[in-house]
Amino acid sequence: MQTSNCILIGLAAASLGAAHAQTYGVDQPIGTKPLRFLFGAGLTFGGDTMATATYENGVEIDIDGGGTIVMHAGLDYRVSPEFSVQGTVGYHVDSASARNGDLRFERVPFELLGYYHVNDKVRAGGGLRFVTNTALRCSGACRFGDEKFEDTTSAVAELEYMYTPRMGFKLRYVNDGFKEKTWGYRVKGDHVGLLANFYF
Repeated sequence: MQTSNCILIGLAAASLGAAHAQTYGVDQPIGTKPLRFLFGAGLTFGGDTMATATYENGVEIDIDGGGTIVMHAGLDYRVSPEFSVQGTVGYHVDSASARNGDLRFERVPFELLGYYHVNDKVRAGGGLRFVTNTALRCSGACRFGDEKFEDTTSAVAELEYMYTPRMGFKLRYVNDGFKEKTWGYRVKGDHVGLLANFYF
């Protein structure tokens, strides 16, 4: 009896291992694991010009609704060889700074994205982006106060090329748009972005 039980337990364990290999692992790149932490950063371009900072030497810098620097961190989970999901929280800002003042448009985006893996190097996907704490902030020599915007949800589409299993480059499009809370005016924040992600 004991020998039979051992054989049955061994067969069950082998079956579970085979099932796991079928759902995930066979096509998994060497050196990766299903659940990984990530950190990413990049540049974005687009949206309406919200304000312009003018320096004493005549140089002007536009503050755009879709610009310019984005950083994020989160989790990436490989559901199967073909599909994965990713959740992040980030900081997105366009700014102009000087010794006597600061002008910036900032927001905090939360994103939930899904991907289809074309092959081991390329995946395409998209999802939703919830943006909160959105404000055009002005300090120092800047002549107007802060302007705050309503929270918004928008769509994201992107393509990622995995340069290595732990580093990917993203090309993305985001359809952001914002409504100011007090005056009710609207700003286009749609943009394209080039990002690098690092996976751990």
